[in-house]
Amino acid sequence: MFGATGAGLSKLRHWQNGHKRPRRSLDQWDRQMMDRDRRLTGLLRGQSDAALAPAGFELNNPWRVEKRMS
Repeated sequence: MFGATGAGLSKLRHWQNGHKRPRRSLDQWDRQMMDRDRRLTGLLRGQSDAALAPAGFELNNPWRVEKRMS
């Protein structure tokens, strides 16, 4: 049972990771670039070779802004 559970969890992690091997020892730069890739493609490990960002990406800001009190 432990082997089947481990294999299932490994396959699930591989599937969630865009069918790529898991990344290890991520620093702040790697996390920032992975977040940018997620905002561009919708996938955490997805990458795009398009020279121009899609329409609407200029408004897709990772910074969370607080709501102003009126």
